[in-house]
Amino acid sequence: MGGALIVLLTLVAYLPAMRGGFIWDDKLLITDNRLVTANDGLYRFWFTTEAPDYYPLTHSLWWMEWRLWGTNATGYHVANVLLHVVNAILVWLILRRLKVPGAWLAGLVFAIHPVNTATVAWISEQKNTLSMLFCAVTVLLYLRFEEEGRWRWYGFSLAAFLLALLSKTAVVMLPFVLLGCVWWMRGRIARKDFLCSVPFFAISMVLGMVTIWFQYNRAMGGQPVRTADFLSRLAGAGWVPWFYLYKALLPFNLSMIYPQWNVDGSRGISFLPGIILVACLLLFWWKRKGWGRPLFFGLGYFVVVLFPVLGFFDQGFYQYSLVADHWQYVAIVGPIALVASAVAVLCLRMSEWNWYVCPVAVAAVLLVLGISTWRRGSIYQDSQTLWQDTVAKNPDAWVAHNNLGLAMANRGKLPESIEQYKQALRIKPDFATAHNNLGTALASQGKVSEAIAEFAAALRTERDYAEAHNNLGNALFLLDNVPEAIAEYAAALRIKPDNVGAHYNLGVGLAGQGRVPEAMAQYREALRLKPDFPPALRKLAWILATDGNANLRNAGEAVQLAERLCAITGSQQTKDLDVLAAAYAEAGRFSDAIRIAQKAVELAGAAGQQELARQVQERLKLYQAGWPFHEGSASIAPAE
Repeated sequence: MGGALIVLLTLVAYLPAMRGGFIWDDKLLITDNRLVTANDGLYRFWFTTEAPDYYPLTHSLWWMEWRLWGTNATGYHVANVLLHVVNAILVWLILRRLKVPGAWLAGLVFAIHPVNTATVAWISEQKNTLSMLFCAVTVLLYLRFEEEGRWRWYGFSLAAFLLALLSKTAVVMLPFVLLGCVWWMRGRIARKDFLCSVPFFAISMVLGMVTIWFQYNRAMGGQPVRTADFLSRLAGAGWVPWFYLYKALLPFNLSMIYPQWNVDGSRGISFLPGIILVACLLLFWWKRKGWGRPLFFGLGYFVVVLFPVLGFFDQGFYQYSLVADHWQYVAIVGPIALVASAVAVLCLRMSEWNWYVCPVAVAAVLLVLGISTWRRGSIYQDSQTLWQDTVAKNPDAWVAHNNLGLAMANRGKLPESIEQYKQALRIKPDFATAHNNLGTALASQGKVSEAIAEFAAALRTERDYAEAHNNLGNALFLLDNVPEAIAEYAAALRIKPDNVGAHYNLGVGLAGQGRVPEAMAQYREALRLKPDFPPALRKLAWILATDGNANLRNAGEAVQLAERLCAITGSQQTKDLDVLAAAYAEAGRFSDAIRIAQKAVELAGAAGQQELARQVQERLKLYQAGWPFHEGSASIAPAE
């Protein structure tokens, strides 16, 4: 009954989140991630360094989910919520096994606590829910090993911990948690316990070092994100637990990105929060035989689990903020358990005449938490809503202004998006991404010269910015400066050889200079990287069907590519049908060419595209005359 109630209330609280879409890096990590969509992606996640982080188990889950849900965000959201539900039940079972009062209440509060929305409503943080699931299983199995002494439970526990680390290595501190659980149950830690913990510490250290390497060399591109010295980091480490404790106890004004802190290690006052924290832990340890025991265990667990995000080790998110709600997903169990156990003890001690006060108060708090989670989950429904909420709470969040600009641009709100990019640059003038995005928006408005200036500004800040080189090439191409455009595309590919768009654009530029064989090579490379890329399919199929150089034509391949193109686009695009008709004509299948060209003419006419219909009609006459594309026919351009 208790488990069913946790499941029901959690599903209700997260109903808005399950209706949400993809936000921030969801597409980058999942739907637009070629490792996720590639058939050999599983191998590459496990045995190469191509991914930004070494979380192969999480990436494997996304690889499988992609084949189930594709670009439908609902499936990913439901899976993440269900993982969270299981975690909440496991929290209850662990605390019950540890004989912590109010274990069920703690599990329920964990399930509907609004701080956890940052993990549960954000698909990218499925690595959090998955790693915690295996963490909880690790603890449960280890506790069973402690009770029964059977080594198979120890082996299963160690295996579960390895799976947790392979999901997300932020759980590296779990060996300390296991020793803490032993201390909680027996009041001491024996030599045997330390020996049993050695394999846990060993795999934790190895995979922790792997993650540090991936973070620095892949996620951060070899560039440091913080310049703070050790004293400033040490002082800041004392601030972080208090912030998370505050949000755990009073989860109000939650934000995707919190204001950046300026912790000055040269000022003694900066160390005060850390000194107070250490003093509290020492006091609780001193009183460990009485009231200090649960406080030391709960707060100690909280601080130990938070250690990887106290600021000693750099990670990409630190360029935005030193704290984030999703970083305390595992740690928050500590303060929740403390409060829940205190409430349970208090309720048992209530006198008979006012026995109802405690349950009513608890129900009221649970209602507030559930409503807050419901509302917070609604914020994650789409990028625009999320970033509008973020900039309202943190106006100096430059990356939030940039992301809001992107969300508005995707909805066709170019003037609003431009203002957001400019606001991001007012806060952070050297923000290369905002310069690049502003340039893209200006180019869309026809302000090509201004766009070029923004792309150049982005490249002054970040010379190896492949996307800015590619976009600068597009802008130069619009000004008919094809040679310089080609040079920029080539620069983009030197930096990022797997840039599909740059390969395609370089192909277009080369074709414009009459270098058709070289252009075809670029289209083929784009298709090797992304087999279902319509623009490259369209260009390559047209060349193979119509080029004036007979040595470049290949009717069979042209038909194959054009048919694949129409299958992808649904055969509802005039330009795609035009290419397919040309391919059929080159292959001598004139009846098919006539049929497809007639359909293309009808589509263009229905859409009011009279000039386009006229162009295809001219080609239709050639097909009806039995005239395939021979010498000189390359001058007939495809429908655009």
